[in-house]
Amino acid sequence: MNLFCLNHPLRKSAKMKLFFSLAGVALFFLPASLFAVDAHGEVILEDHFERTETDDQLEQVGNGWGTNSKSRAKGVKQVDLVDGAMHITRADVADHGVSVTHEVAFKDATIELRFKLGKNDDLGINIADMKEKSVHAGHICMTRIRPNRVEIVDLKTGRMDLKNRERRLANQLSEDEKRDINKKSKYFKVDLKANQWHQLKVSIQGDVMSVTIDEKFVGKFQSNGIGHLTKSRLRLAVGKSAWVDDVKVTRLN
Repeated sequence: MNLFCLNHPLRKSAKMKLFFSLAGVALFFLPASLFAVDAHGEVILEDHFERTETDDQLEQVGNGWGTNSKSRAKGVKQVDLVDGAMHITRADVADHGVSVTHEVAFKDATIELRFKLGKNDDLGINIADMKEKSVHAGHICMTRIRPNRVEIVDLKTGRMDLKNRERRLANQLSEDEKRDINKKSKYFKVDLKANQWHQLKVSIQGDVMSVTIDEKFVGKFQSNGIGHLTKSRLRLAVGKSAWVDDVKVTRLN
């Protein structure tokens, strides 16, 4: 019996074993980013800001991030990369809070990051859909962190609904309308040490948004607008100053 015949069953078996062995070696050397899937979903954004700007005078966040510095702060630099973290500071000439944006696409997701705030600072995790025309600037929902308070808000059916916003700016809201809009937000007391790093996790599942800080559950809020099906942009919204690092967005299955 000629075992060296290419079509012999035993020869084919040996060839298959060699193929799978080589395939296993090849997979071992592929970059980990191709397998960015955790136990609960797909990682669609991860950034640790371990890079430097080529010109320290310019705003060069990189890795797909954008800002509103050109449109709202006359081009003054408001976002800086320092020691492997992102430092966001509103410029004196700005006519709006700082918005640092990244395109993402999900219905349900978790947003995780580390943050550091001063005593009077705040950080918003703002979720938008730029194709949604019933609201101002695509605003869907948000978690806003302050050292003493966390707000979870449905912006879509609350204060960023175009009709509600127009009437509010014109000072035409009735008392009943004000109460209805206020019901679209929920507040939770916290006691976060200023100028220290904290770990944040914001989860959006269906029409519920929940917040955990330093592995302690803060609270959750259920509202129709949070359940908006197509969320496409993450905004880090800063009124004065904030530090951010280790951003990770996971699309949930």
